[in-house]
Amino acid sequence: MKTAVYPGSFDPISNGHLDIIKRSANIFDKVYVLVSLNPNKKYLFSESERVFMLKEATKDIPNVIVEASDTLVLDYAKKVGASVIIRGLRNFIDYQSEITLFQFNRSIDNSIDTFILFPSTDNLFLSSSSIKELVMFGNSITDYVPKGLDEYIATRIKERTNK
Repeated sequence: MKTAVYPGSFDPISNGHLDIIKRSANIFDKVYVLVSLNPNKKYLFSESERVFMLKEATKDIPNVIVEASDTLVLDYAKKVGASVIIRGLRNFIDYQSEITLFQFNRSIDNSIDTFILFPSTDNLFLSSSSIKELVMFGNSITDYVPKGLDEYIATRIKERTNK
């Protein structure tokens, strides 16, 4: 059985994230979507909110498990028996950070590989930051976040940014 981990901050989840999750679920037997801790980021949504959004968005994908961890992604991958870490790659800026992370991970444990998925055309420009910005300036995010979560996400962003 091939198991993979798709880590990220998912602050908030976007259709780009969901696209990567669905495509990964078609390739791997089991996909752990991991709300992971990045000490360099300041989060707008709590860990439990991010887990809730991901569980809601993936509830119809039976081989996806959503969890959170504040451990190193490699350690989490070993714990769940994953041999692959999934990463999304939108542009050259993403490439620069992902190749560095890949090399770092391989230097620690070369038994866990990295699997890169490119975004679908509709999601090429999409980021959690752009979703926050759209809400802050009064625009709809319905086309950019999973169905049923747009109001929840927009309300939380407005509450926390006073917009």
